[in-house]
Order: sequence, then C-alpha cells, then structure tokens
Amino acid sequence: MSTGSAVSTTYLELSQEGDGAHKFYEVTVDGQVVTVRYGRIGAAGQTQTTTFPTAEKARAAAAKKVGEKVRKGYAPAVPGGRAPRAVTRRQVSSAPSTARAVAPVLWRFRTGSAAFGIHVDDERCWVGNQAGDVYTLDHEGAVLARFSLPDGVKCLVADDFWIYAGCDDGKVYDLSSKLPFAAYDIAADVDIFWLDIHEGVLDVSDRDGRLTVIDHEDEHQWSRRSQGEHAWMVRADDRAVYHGHHRGVTAYAPDGGGELWHTPTKGGVLFGWQEEDAVYAGTAHRVVQRLSKETGAIEATYACDSAVYSCATSPGGRFVFAGDSASSVYCFDRDGRRLWKLGTGSGSALSMQYRDERLYLVTTDGSLVCVDASEAAISAAQQGTVPVVRDVKLAAALPTYAPATAVTAVSTVAQAPAGAVVVECVQEAGRLRVHVLSDGYDSSWNVQFPRAIREPGARYVVDALHPAAGGFYRVRGDIRRLL
Repeated sequence: MSTGSAVSTTYLELSQEGDGAHKFYEVTVDGQVVTVRYGRIGAAGQTQTTTFPTAEKARAAAAKKVGEKVRKGYAPAVPGGRAPRAVTRRQVSSAPSTARAVAPVLWRFRTGSAAFGIHVDDERCWVGNQAGDVYTLDHEGAVLARFSLPDGVKCLVADDFWIYAGCDDGKVYDLSSKLPFAAYDIAADVDIFWLDIHEGVLDVSDRDGRLTVIDHEDEHQWSRRSQGEHAWMVRADDRAVYHGHHRGVTAYAPDGGGELWHTPTKGGVLFGWQEEDAVYAGTAHRVVQRLSKETGAIEATYACDSAVYSCATSPGGRFVFAGDSASSVYCFDRDGRRLWKLGTGSGSALSMQYRDERLYLVTTDGSLVCVDASEAAISAAQQGTVPVVRDVKLAAALPTYAPATAVTAVSTVAQAPAGAVVVECVQEAGRLRVHVLSDGYDSSWNVQFPRAIREPGARYVVDALHPAAGGFYRVRGDIRRLL
C-alpha cells in the first residue's frame, strides 16, 4: 500500500494459470472519496467512484472491499509487474475490388472501429467492433441500442435467442437483456481467436490451435490441441465440435471423447460457417470448401480470386456467399458454380450473414453493410444500376447498456411482480450458485447468472427463465434485486 497525505491506494492482482483469473483490483481513498479501478491486467479497466459522508466511513468501505478481494485470492502486487493477457488482433489487408460492378447496398452503418462481430435474427441486426461497442439495428438500418463492453469484441454468436459477445478481456458477455453480464471467463493462457456456444456449452479456439470447452457454470470440461495453429474457426452442434485451423478442419465428439475426423483443406482456414449437414471453411488459398459433417469428406469447392475472409449460406446451403481480401463479395450455387462477383464499396467483409434475400457484411472499415441479394437487384447491379447508399446516423438519445459489475448497479424491487421468477444465491460445494425459489421449476438446477452481482443469500427477480438441454436455466429479460 502506498500512502500520501490524505490519499492511500491498494493494488491487488489475481492471476492463476488455467482458471480464467487474470485481473487486477485497485482501491484509492482520497478523503471522503473512494475510487475503485478493476479489469484485465494490462488494460486501463473500469472505474467507479463513491463519496461517503465522512473520511472514516470512506476508509471503512475501502477496507471492506479490499478484504473481500483478499478472501477471494487476490494479493498485493506491483502494477506492470505481470504481463497482460495475450491478445491477437487479426491482421488483415484490404485491396480494392477487381469486380466490374458494385453490390446493391441498401444502407451502411459506420461503427467507428474495425468490426468482426455480426448476428442477424428475425428482429435485429447486431454488430460488434474492437472498441467494445455492440450496436443493434432494425432491418431497415435504424439504430436501436448500444452495449458498451470493457474490451474489443472478437465475435458475436447466438444460442437459440441468447446473444453472446466474446471479448479480448477473456470474458463472454450475455447481451440478451438490458443488463449484459459476463457469463463465461476464459483462462488467461488462452489467446482467443473465435468461439461458439451450443446449448450453453462454450467452445473456444485459439492461436495455438487448441479447442477449449467450458460448461454453463464457467467450469472447464475438456480441451484438445489440433494438428494446426491459428484456429479461426469453431462451430458446434449436437454431433460434434468443428475446429478449423491452418492445417484443415478437425471434428471432435462433443463430450471430449476424441477426434471423429480430420480433413486437410486447400489452405489454412480463416473463417467457418455451418448448416445442418455441412460445414464451410473459407481459406487463405482463395476457396470455400464444403465438408460433410458425417465423414469430413469435401463435397464442393467454391473458387474466389483472393483469400477468403468470410463466408455464409442461404438456408440449406442453396447459395454460398464469400467475402475476399480484395473487397469483393461472391455468390455460388450449391455445386460451386460462380453466379456473381461484386465490389462491396466498403472494404473487405470480415464476417457475414444472409437473411431473407439480404446479405449483411461487417467490413475492414468498421461498417455494417446491408446488400440487396435478390435476383432482380443483383441483375440490375451487374448492369451498373444500384441504389444510392443510405448512411445510417446514430440517434441523439441512444439507449446504452453496460455490464453490471456490482450489486449496487442493479435496480431493486420490494416484491416480485406477477409472473416474475425469484432466484436465490446459495453456497454449494465451495461455490456461489443460483437456484430457483418460484414454484414450477426444478430447484436443483443452477441458473446462469451474473457473477459480479452474486452475494450469499441475495434474492433476485427475473422476467423469465428458460431451461437448456444441459439441465440448467437461462435468464430472459431484466434482473432486479429483491429487497
């Protein structure tokens, strides 16, 4: 602890190999003001400031915070003494398109930072960037809300109607309600490249070619090291986890039982997509290859003119789309015949998704781009007729949501509203877990719940709980503390 005339600062760190902890906690007392700074080691972190009635109460509150962290395993440290978590940002180049025509872009939203994350569902479009911003828009491009996360967004993935953002700080945030929270905390020695979630089970691929599998309670299940490094692809379903790296694609049994098949691809895998019976690997050697989920056999090859940064399909794989490093987007029929190639007008597509005759791209300049992929629009574009691009602007008063990092950040209610569900934090086998108190639920099941706001004996009200196949509940809607 270092002290000044009326200022004292305590700096703590928790960093243990293999358990996901690699963070710091700093408390500064300046008279009646207590400032807490916390986050990933090596990062600036987040700051909270509280003013107390007296300096004595401020010192007491600070001592309590420090004591709580020490009991959780934090220890005094010197800032900068421990290396920060390894973070690899994808190094990409983007050349001008060689296509003769530009795609029919309906609207474009510039996020202000390079973006990789995209998800499109029935109601909204989601885009996440390296500044830690996740924006939601409707299908016509109106910006609805912003989530402000502590670190850069690696990717966005959906598991049923839950949306998760994997970030450079090693946390995976559940964005399914107005109170985003860290649902998973990935071990500090994992340099995350990509992730997927299936039935609450998190699959993480990394720089070293490892696949790490974590359950809904953030507990390590199993890991495997594939034949190749730089694993930019991981996709999962009931039958397997599909891991794409610089030597091809490897499928593993979901329970960690071992390798099911391995298929070398034409070039290292840079992106992956899946349909019910096939996975699609976009590679550095200018192709997308379709592999059978059952056997790993290569069923079709889709040839592009530059390295493939992203790919997607229409339902059932009827059409296959690809984005290359030269700012072009392609469409192929199921068997591999190229139907068209057009310029994006906004850099190279790092991720993409097709929905209802529209192709949504996130690009190297940080834009979310909506392309009219209907036959009529593409035909007109090939003849040089495209709509005027509408650049989407942010609303003046945009709702912004940040993760809850303390119990005090959660709103409270005196009693549970009709139809709401009550849950309680309980100590169980040395861990603080959450169970349901309301009738009609299995009280032995755990609830996937924000760790930052768990306190022994605390009760919360949630709008709804939904069962997951792994035998646990997920929160749907708002979370409020029950007084």
